Amino acid sequence: MAVEAARAGAEFATELFRTALDVETKASKTDYVTEADTGAQRRIVGRIVDAYPSDTIVGEEGDGRKRLRDGETAWVIDPIDGTTNYVRGIPFWATSVAAVVDGEAVAAANCLPALGDVYHAGTDGVIHDGAAATVTDTAALETSVVAPTLRYGREHGTAYGSLLDTLSPAVGDVRRLGSAQTALSLVAGGHVDATLGVVESHPWDTVAGVHLIRQAGGQVTDLRGEPWTPRSEGLVASNGRIHDDLLALLS
Repeated sequence: MAVEAARAGAEFATELFRTALDVETKASKTDYVTEADTGAQRRIVGRIVDAYPSDTIVGEEGDGRKRLRDGETAWVIDPIDGTTNYVRGIPFWATSVAAVVDGEAVAAANCLPALGDVYHAGTDGVIHDGAAATVTDTAALETSVVAPTLRYGREHGTAYGSLLDTLSPAVGDVRRLGSAQTALSLVAGGHVDATLGVVESHPWDTVAGVHLIRQAGGQVTDLRGEPWTPRSEGLVASNGRIHDDLLALLS
């Protein structure tokens, strides 16, 4: 169902990608929402509700639930993660669906339709476009590729610049993709060694991708090294081999 619902939303968003859109803003002048976001969310919710009419849905758009409660069963959805990319015609965006049972993610699907990629997982590994996927085996920070993620706007002051100052001398290279679920998927698929964020995140930005990374053999913690939850302070997600070094660097 996670895959089916994510594909349904992604198909709707793809139809409108790189077309003339009515663009509005939410919390800031660069926090966009379009008819593609709202329409894709309706498609996703429709598929889920048809099969699970009594289930809770936590989604980015609309006036519904915005937080996961401890120990609950719910679906977490993001119709377009990376809307700024989407609005500007940049192909790094994802349609994301995760299923959480008794507070634990049990399924996730991230569709990256502009790239032709789908990542999904139940509780027995990750599939990327029909084949098993695993995290990288990079063991040294100085050869790693790290993707800082989550929103870094003016409301967070110098947080992003400070993070780059910390990372740049220590890692092999840095990528800022503009879509948290895309970055998390690339870690799970073995394309990027780690992704991290030091500001508050939302469940729709993180839950699906975190599940993918854990199922692909990676490690996801907060900034103190404790197992990550949707209420954690910060997020550090890696292949596991460079995780302790990343935590030490960030401390």
